[in-house]
Amino acid sequence: MSAVRLLLLSLLCALFVSLCHGACAEVDSDTEAVAGKGFKLGCISCKMRPEVEASATVDWYFKAKGEADFAHIYNYDEEGQHIVDERFEDRVDWSGSKQSNDIQDASIYLFNVTFNDSGTYRCFFHRFLTYEFYEYQSVVSKVVHLTVVAKASRGTASIVSEVMMYVSIIGLQAWLYIEMVYCYRKISAAGEEALRESANAEYLAIASESKDNCGVQVAE
Repeated sequence: MSAVRLLLLSLLCALFVSLCHGACAEVDSDTEAVAGKGFKLGCISCKMRPEVEASATVDWYFKAKGEADFAHIYNYDEEGQHIVDERFEDRVDWSGSKQSNDIQDASIYLFNVTFNDSGTYRCFFHRFLTYEFYEYQSVVSKVVHLTVVAKASRGTASIVSEVMMYVSIIGLQAWLYIEMVYCYRKISAAGEEALRESANAEYLAIASESKDNCGVQVAE
């Protein structure tokens, strides 16, 4: 029984570690781009329950400064990317989750940014969560207010965003390390208990065998 418990505990720890490696941290996008350069529009939406199977599609919308309505500019699904607005033709590339329909990072990359790219961007996650007996659909949106400048000037928001990103990464790594130590101690304790039980069982078997041998000699 102890060996079975040890095996189950090992499997649970391995599963936890694998889930932690796939941990997701929501970090706000930068909001200042330099004309003529490339720029990554960040958009991250983490699942609340990482163990649930899911798939998602992504849509990006853009409203230029002075315009009243948003225009659909980009779509990404299981078939790949689709540039909808001709203003962004050959200037947008997918920079989000790779080789997975379970999209949590929907970032895109803009090439050769122009002043006309200034404005408000919205990305939408259309997520389908698959449970044992039903499916659940949710829609999550993020907003990025982009300003295009002639020369880079690192603002406070960019610095805070980068600091928060590193804090999140360090926090996740620390959490993973603590859980790995906890699992190791549990496995070690279970292993020692299994060895003690095995030794006790072996001692009892030897004692029983010795007792039987003594009984046979007395009978003779």
